[in-house]
Amino acid sequence: MDSRKDDPWITSVGIDIGTSTTKMIISRLRLARTSGSLSLPRYDIVERELLYASPIYSTPLKNADEVDAERIGELLVADYARAEVQPNELKSGAVIITGETANKANARQIVHLLAERSGDFVVATAGADLEGLLAGKGAGAERRSMQIRGAVANIDIGGGTANTAVFHRGKLAGTVTFHIGGRLIQVNNLGTITAISDSLRPWLEGKGYKLKAGQTVSYEQLQQICTAMCRDMLHMLCHSMDGSLEGTASRLLLGHPLGDVPAIEEWMISGGIGKLMTQPKPTTMDQIAIHGDIGPLLAHALQDWMDIAALQMIQAEETVRATVIGAGMQSTEISGATVHLDASLLPIRNMPVMKIDLTEDVVERPELLERAVVQVMRISSSLYEREEAINASVAFALPALKHWSYASLQNISTLIVEGYRRFFPASGVIIVICVNDVAKALGQSIARRCGDWPKVICIDQIRVEHGDYIDLGEPIGGIMIPVVVKTLAFHGGNRR
Repeated sequence: MDSRKDDPWITSVGIDIGTSTTKMIISRLRLARTSGSLSLPRYDIVERELLYASPIYSTPLKNADEVDAERIGELLVADYARAEVQPNELKSGAVIITGETANKANARQIVHLLAERSGDFVVATAGADLEGLLAGKGAGAERRSMQIRGAVANIDIGGGTANTAVFHRGKLAGTVTFHIGGRLIQVNNLGTITAISDSLRPWLEGKGYKLKAGQTVSYEQLQQICTAMCRDMLHMLCHSMDGSLEGTASRLLLGHPLGDVPAIEEWMISGGIGKLMTQPKPTTMDQIAIHGDIGPLLAHALQDWMDIAALQMIQAEETVRATVIGAGMQSTEISGATVHLDASLLPIRNMPVMKIDLTEDVVERPELLERAVVQVMRISSSLYEREEAINASVAFALPALKHWSYASLQNISTLIVEGYRRFFPASGVIIVICVNDVAKALGQSIARRCGDWPKVICIDQIRVEHGDYIDLGEPIGGIMIPVVVKTLAFHGGNRR
């Protein structure tokens, strides 16, 4: 008998609105118990099935500064109809606003519109580091790094940004993003520049390229620019640990540099540029400008420089759909061994996380435990606005410890309740996230101290860090909670 028939499945969506293209996927995720019959129940996503992949649309624009949010909404509705899926069937997923689109004047409007039209539990997020992480998962770099027991880098290059994620033995080691993309310089088949992105201008000027809209350029000039971009990017990626950042080259960085990562053994290229690398190299201006930009030439300049640098390239499992595959199929985790919650409070979206850093020694010494909890809550209250009434203000995460004694759980319960009442008096929900399987006991202990107010949500088997955001979906099968952990920025180094 096939035991898979008894396992619950959830439907997930991924929507990626990028500088050049917009796409959506719908998938099914199978949840199964992965712990033994004598252990606390542990559930994981053990199978992912792609149900529908939309066409790749050109991202609709109202003008140079605004995306056509209504048109994107119409495309989404039509895709749901073709996929024969109702928005209220969706239990997980992500809407990702990527590349230069995240800087458009109405990016926030797009986020809210799509969240409203995408079901009860679809999250709306943006962030170059998160995009790189999801693209790396969707391209297969995370899985490949586990297979080779080494480091694999995926560079996801679209119209506006190159988002790089380095995975080492299945774990994210670091991310970095560059102002490199096919749409940053737009050109027609006559060689006339029709637009230049402001994000690329500092690097162009530093390199001595005096370009402006309306100017006519040659094939050789564009090839020289694309080659210089790729050379500078690869130099920064290959020399991330020696601190050598040429002044002009660093102008391509969007945010922080890569930082210390293990030596990269294999490389993947995803995104639209990854797909263009598999097509013939353009030899004329007509061929360069087939999409109205420098994308085809940029793709082959990158291929040439990777060959020159003798980097070990492998084919990405997905190219142009890597980010949306990652968003729709790889962004969800499951909590469910010993949760304590009121299901009527769910779903909850975009909850900031603060981690209470504890050790076994601190937990067993009440005065040190109190100092640690109060300090984090005081900082949290200054960082995040105090929400009204039933809303939670912030979720607090506890680290993985070898042992939580009964006394330590009681002590931290008291401190959490006292801290919420002191620093978040208007918050109607206390949210605590555990790694260890103690959520039911801890949640019940907190609830006894709270009485009817505030409500308590305590989940386990989820690992988060300072600065993460989480989304909690509606319970599945009574005990399993789909959780999306959104790490919007990685500042180099390994996550623990």
